[in-house]
Amino acid sequence: MKLTPVQREVLMALVELYHKSGGEAVKGEDIAELIHKNPGTIRNQMQSLRSLGLVEGVPGPKGGYRPTAECYSILNYEKLEREVAVPIRINGKPVEDVTVTGIDLITIHNPEKCRATVHALGDLKKIPVGKVVLIGPTPVNRLAIRGKVVGRDDIDNVLLIDILEMVSVPKEKVYDVATHTIKSISPEATIRDAAALFTRVGIRGAPVMEGAKAVGIITNTDIARAIAEGKEDCKVKEIMSTTLITIHKDAALSTAIAVMEQNNVSRLIVVDDHGDVIGIITRRDILCRMARLLRQVSL
Repeated sequence: MKLTPVQREVLMALVELYHKSGGEAVKGEDIAELIHKNPGTIRNQMQSLRSLGLVEGVPGPKGGYRPTAECYSILNYEKLEREVAVPIRINGKPVEDVTVTGIDLITIHNPEKCRATVHALGDLKKIPVGKVVLIGPTPVNRLAIRGKVVGRDDIDNVLLIDILEMVSVPKEKVYDVATHTIKSISPEATIRDAAALFTRVGIRGAPVMEGAKAVGIITNTDIARAIAEGKEDCKVKEIMSTTLITIHKDAALSTAIAVMEQNNVSRLIVVDDHGDVIGIITRRDILCRMARLLRQVSL
């Protein structure tokens, strides 16, 4: 099915307004105002679009039009049951009322010309060719792309991006990557004992436990500072941090990364549904998981 430029413009405006309204029917007058067309023109176009099965009419005072599944398909948009905005940013600021609906990677075999086509809802005329943009993160794998806009198709609402950087996070849960054999230390142990434990098992931090309960956390930095101050024989409870930053075992890895960044820490205590400590996840754990994937694809 081939659409005329006007039909495509009307459909894209309908989808944009439909999403902004949260799923309410869209009036023809609102479409006309958005794309600067006469309301009579919109009514005529809607008749043909309804006959093509791309638009559904909604009768009544609050009626109007809704896009059909075929409409999303012909526009190369994915209709999501639960929408998540995927922004495009310029100079760190999101482009208002523009959200990404699809990313297609092209020419990835040539690292010097790696490009992507980016499908979006909204007015892409706000994004000049030549600008460097940041796209994402996407809701599942937290894919983010930084690239230079080298082309723009205002009819199909597509950007052509020269990819400068691209990062993603494995779609795994915290529990799948965390260390489950917990190396902990008693609050009554000395700093000397803690240093010996860290050296013996090769760790950089550990929860401080009283029985099955975590009461603090101690790191290499804490130990080094205490030794520099001559406190080798002081007890762990005197220098440990009592601010425990935890994460649920079923949280996504991307959530763990965000929590670490927000709190400026390199490890999180993993807890279950009852709040019991069942593991530790560190930045190193996440990096090692990503490195394993790279090793697998390089074999």
